[in-house]
Amino acid sequence: MAEEEKNKENQQAEQGDGITYLSGMYQDWFLDYASYVILERAVPYVNDGLKPVQRRILHAMREMDDGRYNKVANIIGQTMQYHPHGDASIGDALVQLGQKDLLIDAQGNWGNILTGDGSAAPRYIEARLSKFALEVAFNPKTTNWKLSYDGRNKEPITLPVKFPLLLAQGVEGIAVGLASKILPHNFNELIDASIAYLRKEEFELYPDFPTGGSADFSRYNDGLRGGAVKVRAKIEKIDNKTLAITELPFGKTTTTLIDSIIKANDKNKIKVKRIDDNTSDRVEILVHLGSGISSDRTIDALYAFTDCEVSVSPNACTIENDKPIFIGVSEILKRNTDQTLLLLKLELEIRKGELEQAWHFASLEKIFIEERIYKDKEFEQSENMDEAIAHIDKRLEPWKPKLMREVTREDILKLMEIRMARILKFNTDKANNHIQSIEEEIEEINKKIKNIVPFTIEYYQHIKEKYGKDKDRKTEIRSFENIVASKVVVANEKLYFDREEGFIGISLRKAEYVCDCSDIDDVIVFRRDGTYLITKVSEKAFIGKNIQHIAVFKKNDKRTIYNVVYRDGRQGTFYMKRFAVTGMTRDKEYDLTRGTKGSRIWYFSANPNGEAEVLKVILKQKARLKKLNFEVDFGDLAIKGRGAMGNILTKNDVHKISLKEKGVSTLGGRKIWFDADVLRLNSDSRGKFLGEFQGEDKILVLYKNGEYQLYNFDLSNHFDPDILQIEKFDSQKVLSVVYYDADQEFYYVKRFEIDEIIGRRISFIGDNPDSRLVSITWVHYPRLEIEFGGKNASRENEIIEVYEFIGIKSYKARGKRLTNYEVENIKEIEPVIKDEDDKPQEEEQEQSDEDVPFEVNRPKKDEDEDDKNQMSLF
Repeated sequence: MAEEEKNKENQQAEQGDGITYLSGMYQDWFLDYASYVILERAVPYVNDGLKPVQRRILHAMREMDDGRYNKVANIIGQTMQYHPHGDASIGDALVQLGQKDLLIDAQGNWGNILTGDGSAAPRYIEARLSKFALEVAFNPKTTNWKLSYDGRNKEPITLPVKFPLLLAQGVEGIAVGLASKILPHNFNELIDASIAYLRKEEFELYPDFPTGGSADFSRYNDGLRGGAVKVRAKIEKIDNKTLAITELPFGKTTTTLIDSIIKANDKNKIKVKRIDDNTSDRVEILVHLGSGISSDRTIDALYAFTDCEVSVSPNACTIENDKPIFIGVSEILKRNTDQTLLLLKLELEIRKGELEQAWHFASLEKIFIEERIYKDKEFEQSENMDEAIAHIDKRLEPWKPKLMREVTREDILKLMEIRMARILKFNTDKANNHIQSIEEEIEEINKKIKNIVPFTIEYYQHIKEKYGKDKDRKTEIRSFENIVASKVVVANEKLYFDREEGFIGISLRKAEYVCDCSDIDDVIVFRRDGTYLITKVSEKAFIGKNIQHIAVFKKNDKRTIYNVVYRDGRQGTFYMKRFAVTGMTRDKEYDLTRGTKGSRIWYFSANPNGEAEVLKVILKQKARLKKLNFEVDFGDLAIKGRGAMGNILTKNDVHKISLKEKGVSTLGGRKIWFDADVLRLNSDSRGKFLGEFQGEDKILVLYKNGEYQLYNFDLSNHFDPDILQIEKFDSQKVLSVVYYDADQEFYYVKRFEIDEIIGRRISFIGDNPDSRLVSITWVHYPRLEIEFGGKNASRENEIIEVYEFIGIKSYKARGKRLTNYEVENIKEIEPVIKDEDDKPQEEEQEQSDEDVPFEVNRPKKDEDEDDKNQMSLF
C-alpha cells in the first residue's frame, strides 16, 4: 500500500497539479536531515572520539603547524575549507577543545570553566597543537582520506588516534531524536585500564571531572543510558560561621552555583548571611552563616536544595560504520585499545616496508657499482633503453635469489640514474654497514610485530610517563548518604492552629502558635476521638476542632513514642498503649482506638526519647469498689504497633487521670555506627560500631595531621576524610604520642588527657605545618624501641618505658625529647605491664626543660653538628 501511495503522489506531481504531500516530504527530507545531523554534527565517532568539526579543526591546525602559535581567527579561516557551517560553530568548538587542556596548547584568555567567563575574541587568542596531539593523533601514512564538502581538498575520514581520546575528553551532543553524553575520565586511569585489558585483567572506569568535587558512581552503569552519577561540590568548614566551597560539581560554574544558593535562601530553605566569591584560578566561595545556624546542617541543606549536588545522566552513544551504537565506556576503551594495537602494528609494517625497499635498492646499488655493470660494453653500446635494461637485468641474475623481492624495471631505471660522482665516492665498507643497520632495524621491527601486545603496553607506559605526570585524579570517589530534605531544611515558617474553626496553616498568624516548621514538612494530628492523620504543611487546611496533639512529623522516627490511655466506646473498657508512628499515607485517617463509636482519649503524651511516665488514676465511686485510686507505670508496657489494641487499664468508670511522675527513656542509649565510606554517623548498623550514647556523651576523632576534635553524636555531623581514629570519648584515658617537632628538629614523646573542648580541631603536635605525627597509643604503659641511623647507626637500639620517661601533662606541652641522636625508626613494642595488670608505683619525676607549652619560645641548646643532621622518614 505504501508503495502504491508513493507512486500515486509521484504521478500527480508529474501531472503538474502543484500538490506537495507532507508524508512524502517527511519520509525523504526529514530522514536525510536527521541522518546528517547525527553523522556529521552532533555525535562523535568511536574510532577517534571526535565530532566532525573537532576533527576538521585538528586537521587544519596540523596543516598550519610550524611549532609556533597561530591566531585563532586564522585557524577558523583554515578550518572553513573543510567545515561548511560557519565560523561561529568552529570558534565555539575550538575554545571547548582548548579548555580541555589535552590536544591544544592555548595562549591568551580562553575563558574560565570555573566561573563560566567566555574567551576573548578570536583575533586576540592563539593556539597550536600540543606535543601529545602531535604524537598520538596524526600519521598521514595510516589515515584514510575523503574529499571535502566542495571537492577542492582532502580531509581525514577519522584521525588515527592511538589513545582513548573519547573517554578522556568526554562529549555532549544533541542530534535529531538522539543524544550522546559521555563523561570525561582520568588520563592515567585510562592508560592503566588499557594496559590491564591488554594483559587480560579486569578493570573499572569511573569519570573524573575537571572541576573536581566528589562523586558517587554506584549507579554509573558503565556510562550507558539509565545510569546516574551524583556529583557534589567540596564544602569545607572554616569555622562554625563560615563555609568554603573549593570545588564544583561537573557542569556548574561559580555563577550558577551562587545563584542556586541565593534562590534557596530566598525560598527560606537555607539561611545565609553573605556570600563572597574569591574565585580566580581556584574556586573559593565563602558562605557566611548567621548566628544560631548549624554549619553541619547547612552543609546538608546546600546539598539538598542547591546545585552543590547534581545528578548527571550519561548516555554513551557513538558512531561506528556510519551508524549510531550504544556501548558502555568499558567496551569503548576496549575498541580504542584494539585500534591502537592495530595502528601501531600498521605503522611498524609500513616502516618495515620502507626499510625493505631501502635495503633492496642499497643492495642493487652495491652490486651495480662493485660489479662495474655500468662499464660493460654491452651496456655502453646499447642502442636503446630496453636493451640497456635487459642487459642490467641479465647481469643481476646471479644475485636475485638473495634479494627480498623481484627486480623491476623501475629498480633498473633508478640504478641508471645514479650519478658518476656517487659512483666515484662509493665505499664498500660504508655500504655494508648501511645494509647491516637496515637489517638490524628490520629484525627489531619483526620482534615488535611478533610481540605486538607487549609493544603496545610499552607504548602506553611511555605515553603515561611522558604526559601523565600532572594528571592526577581530581574527583574523589565516594559513596553518598541520601539526605532527607525535611531533616535539613531550615524551619522557615511558623505553624498556627485556629481551635474555634478547626484550621491549621502557616498563614493564620492571629491564631494559636504551634511550632516552627518548613514548607516541605508534614504535620501529624491526633484528635480526641482517637483518629489521627498526616498532612502536608500548607497555607490553610481543615483538620477538625477536637484536637489532642499537633506536631511536625518525622518519617521513620522510631524514638518518638506515644503513650495513650483511651476509652473504648461511651461506656467501655479503658486501655493503655505505647506505640511509634514511622510512616503513613498522607491525608488518610487512622484510628488508635478499636474504632468503637464514642471512643475517646483520656491521656496522651508524645515522648521524643521513649520516656515512660507514671500516672495516677482516680475511679468514680461505685458500690463494692474499695480501691478508688491507683498508680500505673507506662514503663511496664511493651512498645507495640500503632494498630495494637493495648492493655486493659480498668473496666470501671474513671473520674480522672493525672501525671504523677515524669518518666525516663525506656529505649536505652542510642547505638551509633560510623560509616567510613560516607564519613557519616548512623543508627542503621552500617560501618564501625562506636557505642551506646546518652546525654552528654561525645565522640573523639584523631586526625592524621596531629589534631583531635570532640563531637556530639548528632547524625548530621560532618567529618574530614583524614581520620586516623574515631571512637567514643573516655575522659579517663591517657594518650601517648610520638611526633617529630619541626621547630626543634627532634623527636618528642608526650602523654596527656583529652581536654573536653567541643567545636574545633585542636593540634597536639604544635602549629608548625612541617611537624608530623609518628604514632599514638592508648596503652597505659607503652614501650618504644628507637633504631638509630646515619652516623649513629652503630648505636644499640634504645628501649624507653614511656610511663617512666615522662609524666602526664597538658596537650599544650611540648613533651620530652626522645634522643639527641639521628633516628632511623621508632616503633611501639609489646609492653611489659599489660593494661589489665596493676599499675606499678611510679617515681615522682621532675619536669623536663622540654615540658613547656608550645606558646613559649625557647632557644635551642648547642649540640654537635652530627646531632643536627636531618632525620630520615619512616
